[in-house]
Amino acid sequence: MSDPANLPAATRRFVDRCEALDIEGEIRTFPSGTKTAVEAARAVGCHTSQIVKSLVFEVDGEAVLALVPGDRRLDVQRLAQAAGGLKARRASLDRVREATGFAAGGTPPFGHSQPLRVFADSALKRHGHVWAAAGTPTTVFPIALSDLDRIAAPRWCDLS
Repeated sequence: MSDPANLPAATRRFVDRCEALDIEGEIRTFPSGTKTAVEAARAVGCHTSQIVKSLVFEVDGEAVLALVPGDRRLDVQRLAQAAGGLKARRASLDRVREATGFAAGGTPPFGHSQPLRVFADSALKRHGHVWAAAGTPTTVFPIALSDLDRIAAPRWCDLS
């Protein structure tokens, strides 16, 4: 991992959680941010489909995490069905921070402050390696899909 002293506090927390999970990777920092999947893909030099969007939604009041490739849109009804609920809606910014410990736009796919059920779109399986937020909108990291699967333990389904 990158030198934690030079990283934002939220990314340092994420790095600590990665080390506890025995995950190694290189945190990349983009001071101007990678607010969209297209911007992130351009910044790291990968396909938009290799960007993991970590989206916090509430399904019947329960905060859940949806992992969706950058080139796809989440179908909220499919997420609700996958989670066994009736209605899904995007979580508020406060709810995202409460449920994950991270701000929206920088939410990593794992390492949250509390356990969340995780659902991943099967389209992510198109690639062996993907890129995801590392705690802030300015930091990202690469991860093997097999490691993402092992650590985040998502339920794989068609969400887009």
